[in-house]
Amino acid sequence: MTQDLNTLLTALYVKIDDEIGGTRWMGRPPLLSDSELICLAVAQALLGHHSEARRLRFARTHLSGMFPYLPQQSGYNKRLRAALPLVKRIIRELATDSDFWFDNHWITDSTPVPCGMSRPTVQRSNLAGWAGYGYCASHSQFFRGLRLYLVCTPAGMPIMWALANPKIGEREVLAAMLEVDAGLVAAREGIVLISDKGFASKPFETDLAEQGIELLRPSRKREKARYGEPILKKVRRLIESVDDTLKGQLDLEQHGGRTFEGVAVRVAQRILAMAAAIWHNNKTGAPVTRSLIAYDH
Repeated sequence: MTQDLNTLLTALYVKIDDEIGGTRWMGRPPLLSDSELICLAVAQALLGHHSEARRLRFARTHLSGMFPYLPQQSGYNKRLRAALPLVKRIIRELATDSDFWFDNHWITDSTPVPCGMSRPTVQRSNLAGWAGYGYCASHSQFFRGLRLYLVCTPAGMPIMWALANPKIGEREVLAAMLEVDAGLVAAREGIVLISDKGFASKPFETDLAEQGIELLRPSRKREKARYGEPILKKVRRLIESVDDTLKGQLDLEQHGGRTFEGVAVRVAQRILAMAAAIWHNNKTGAPVTRSLIAYDH
């Protein structure tokens, strides 16, 4: 099967339409279906269009054959924000439909999602009470925004994800994520969760062990070398490369959201685009499953 954007969008459209079984509406149905809306959101993220207006101009010129009707910018934004639950559902559906869903080795990490850098932007922001000030150790700088917590397979397929205030502890957020998806965790045996030193805590590891999860992490200073530590450096590069895909190729930090719903759906949009590319590459037998090169032009 050909690997290009049109082929990916066609396969994704069929997948979504089969999963949701068509959307029922009271009265006249919308000219742009939910399946087409999600495909447009994926195309926007893969093509690197931060602006919805620019994305719509591109779509009218190059994708009109696939999408006969395209809404105006305000209508697109409203529909996309309302479709956040559907975007979350499709991310999980794509993950379960891939070979990577059965991998019991999970990698977790958190990465900053800035939501405004200047003081006037902070003062005018509608994200007060959700976003906050945090510190990024890898860049040695403070930021204002959120943290994206991602649990994925070594191939990069998202299993769980969440956005949280950066002042909330990493272990607390991860514990809440595992509690929300307790059924998924209970259905697995022998889960190995690989993390960095930030998740180090004996009570936390005990709680994970009670759920059947073994935590692999580097040892902290003045701590005895832990089991499996020599191979963790290579494995840790995998989650760092996943973060780089989200930030470098899918422009996670350029999301442009200014409200709770806007930030959430734009972050979910990037995760969905990565999951769709991995899913399609897996189905077509591509040698590098997380490569987006075939779809970014």
